[in-house]
Amino acid sequence: MLECRENFTPTAAEMERTLLMVKPDGVQRGLVGEVIRRLEARGLKLVGLKLIWVSLGQAEELYAVHRGKAFYDGLIRYITSGPVVVSVWEGPNAVEVVRRTIGATDPVRAEPGTIRGDFGLAVGRNLVHASDGPETAAREVAIFFREGELISFERALDRWVLEE
Repeated sequence: MLECRENFTPTAAEMERTLLMVKPDGVQRGLVGEVIRRLEARGLKLVGLKLIWVSLGQAEELYAVHRGKAFYDGLIRYITSGPVVVSVWEGPNAVEVVRRTIGATDPVRAEPGTIRGDFGLAVGRNLVHASDGPETAAREVAIFFREGELISFERALDRWVLEE
């Protein structure tokens, strides 16, 4: 967590990139704009965005950690069943900020005001996927984005979002 301090500039360790995917249910329900709006309103910077159909190989790589679990086959079928929007977000502690913004995996347990808490009802249709740590984020971003596809740029509003 960031602490308040004079002349603050986020260190490289505090500035992170993370993956967020609006899953097929979120795309079908027309919630892509709402998800992006909420992350931009938090102050995160969008540095990559694609509308894609997840391939079987990408799905298996993304969810390799769940291989062998009872829900794995259904998860793979579901994530490859329709278009998704994959995005990369940048900012101080981006992984944690995104995770808190989307809410608990089970929408029933997600806090009101979070994406899942406001729009979800079932764990199998929880609208979004987000990386759970910096190392996971690096691995997941590489599944969907090639080198050179992410844009680095300065925003004029950063001085109003980040402490200097």
